[in-house]
Amino acid sequence: MFLTMGRWCARRPRRVIGAWLLLLLVLGGAVMAYGRVTSEAVTIPGSDSQAALDTAAAAFPGPASGNQPLVLRTGPGGPALTGESAREAVERSARAIAQVPHVVSVTSPYERAGAAAMSRDGHTAYLTVGLDVTGRDITPELSQRITDAAGPAGAAGIEVTPGGDLAAAVDRPDTGHSELIGLAAAAVILFAGFRKAAAAGLPLVIGVTGLVASLAAVGLAGHLMDMPSSGTTIAAMIGLGVGIDYTLFCLTRFREFRGRGVPAAEAAALATATAGKASAFAGCAVIAALAGLALGGLPLLRALALAPAVAVLVAVAATLTLLPALLSLLARFLGAAREEGATAPDATDAPGPDGTDAPAADAPAPAGRGWQRIAERVTARPWRHLLAGLALLLLLAAPATQLSFGQLDAGDKPAGSASRTAYEQLSDAFGPGVNGPLQVTDTLAEPAAGPQDARVAKVSAALAATPGVASVSPPQLTADGRTVRWQVTPATGPGDPATARLVDTLRGDTLPAATADGAGTAHVGGAAAAVADLNDRLADRLPAVIGTVVLVAGLLLLAAFRSPLLALKAAVLNLLSVAAAYGVLTAVFQWGWGAQLIGLEGPVPVPGYVPLVMFAVLFGLSMDYEVFLLTSVREKWLASGDSRQAVVAGLASTGRIITSAALIMVSVFLAYLLSDDPVVKMFGTGLAAAVALDVTVVRGLLVPTTMALLGDRGWWLPRRLDRILPELHIEGSAHTVPAERPGTVAAPAAGGPGETTATRPLPTR
Repeated sequence: MFLTMGRWCARRPRRVIGAWLLLLLVLGGAVMAYGRVTSEAVTIPGSDSQAALDTAAAAFPGPASGNQPLVLRTGPGGPALTGESAREAVERSARAIAQVPHVVSVTSPYERAGAAAMSRDGHTAYLTVGLDVTGRDITPELSQRITDAAGPAGAAGIEVTPGGDLAAAVDRPDTGHSELIGLAAAAVILFAGFRKAAAAGLPLVIGVTGLVASLAAVGLAGHLMDMPSSGTTIAAMIGLGVGIDYTLFCLTRFREFRGRGVPAAEAAALATATAGKASAFAGCAVIAALAGLALGGLPLLRALALAPAVAVLVAVAATLTLLPALLSLLARFLGAAREEGATAPDATDAPGPDGTDAPAADAPAPAGRGWQRIAERVTARPWRHLLAGLALLLLLAAPATQLSFGQLDAGDKPAGSASRTAYEQLSDAFGPGVNGPLQVTDTLAEPAAGPQDARVAKVSAALAATPGVASVSPPQLTADGRTVRWQVTPATGPGDPATARLVDTLRGDTLPAATADGAGTAHVGGAAAAVADLNDRLADRLPAVIGTVVLVAGLLLLAAFRSPLLALKAAVLNLLSVAAAYGVLTAVFQWGWGAQLIGLEGPVPVPGYVPLVMFAVLFGLSMDYEVFLLTSVREKWLASGDSRQAVVAGLASTGRIITSAALIMVSVFLAYLLSDDPVVKMFGTGLAAAVALDVTVVRGLLVPTTMALLGDRGWWLPRRLDRILPELHIEGSAHTVPAERPGTVAAPAAGGPGETTATRPLPTR
């Protein structure tokens, strides 16, 4: 199938390129018409916070967006907002804001309903703006129009700053510069390896094409589901990295075939049937690992899994269709890799001055000599190097034992951003809890006569007396008197662990004791409560998600390499590298080690979904390098029967290309440290650390030493399992690989993954 697909695309390059251009135009037009949408809303089905939200929405219908603050502030030396001129300017601003499309209500601090929105010193207040669109549909343009409508207040010397979703809309991270830096780093690495502009540029073209298509698709998906901004960033990271890497593997294979004298179109088809097939398998492994996040039972996890899965799927599609078309079309500019030991002339090589064949100008040094020396040294003393590698990973993983889930809030945003400015102004004037009030609801068995009802008054008094509560609003009752709502302002900010403890206290002690019958009809909601529920849910589901991802990855490797021990070994080593990445994440972000070096002011809490998503992504990405390395080792073992030499030859032939691919991936991930968003920095740091460790410690030390220690036992396969497992031939079977040219000596190819140099069918075992 892969050979047929590659051959069809290589022989019709203009049709394939035209189809991709049409796809990009359609997606681009859809984005221009409908926009790319993100939302930071958190929905947790079955949680107490969701019950509070649903109860309040049904009993107290209000604006679709909730209440969005527009902060008003005058300096300590300026006139107070309670003055007549300031009041007139603010009220004129409120009337102008009410005329902005999608605004359905505006409450000023001079109204009775908004009296609590004026600070005691009279220098800070806020307008409460209600919109008929949800948070995901609040665009930067709408936020700016609302801020501009407050021009009368600004003209009167009042500082106007949007908060809430209005601020989030204008603060949405722009990672364009990170993508450009990652592409520039990849270009340098690729040119250093290929020495040809066309060969270095081709992976970038495929990577950018996949990036544009996947980001457009993910942005459009935001209209159908809550897609957090970090989801699009993860999609960009993963999509760009794997798109370039998969192209690099296929391009290397293509140049090998060209070096054997295979015509361009056929070489492109064969590269698709070998390295392209391996890339497709690796991509499916990444997607399968991400699919394990669905077991978390949370819309947020599904969105964060969908975004990078779409990016990987697009990257695989581009590798299997667009790449062979471009390889066929640009073959004359891509050069050919000479094989070590080749003696027959090649059409791409010019004769040397003495009449003998000279190596191509862009031909790399003989394959893998450096990695061969490393492999020989490591496998000669396997226990020493195995223990050293394990000790390093365990040392790095040690901080992960103290990893705890926390909550980021607007106070963790970059200084100068609208979200951070509004957060600090409100916190200084009203206390930190005003930025994350809790919503308490209670459904009564019998209607209440009013706020003075004994049952309602008892809850009000109990809430106010709870330690950690700064204030409680008057109770709000529905017309039938059956549902009551209170707004509880904590004494601490939404991201403070004390606020999460307050939520537990209200649910576990205060409300059961204060409600009439303790029947569990009272619920605590709000952003802080929702995040607390999210972290609890993630902690509960974490073992199931990890177990599923490990099981799926192990089964895929078992099917690919027909070895239970190797599949188990890969799972254990991948777990160690992920644990080490968690340790780096904990030390840098939770402890603040070196946080200033990456643009943070100090320690920040780690949201619960970050380690979980990182686990699925990293487990999938580590499968890429495992597939390319073990494919080569298995082929050489089947050909020679010598386990140790197969490991040495496999690492020698794939070491350089895997290292280059990993270096590109690390460069792409590190470029995202320039983002202002702490979550983006977390993913960039964690993913870069994990890939770097995976390609050095794991692939360079642990994999060859464990395989050397296992010997032939590593390829043991029970007979019953042998009959069940399919023969996948991840890098293509022998009949897909052309024989060597007459006069050549078979040898490992220059840096390609999983080279097949045998001209006979591989033996079975």
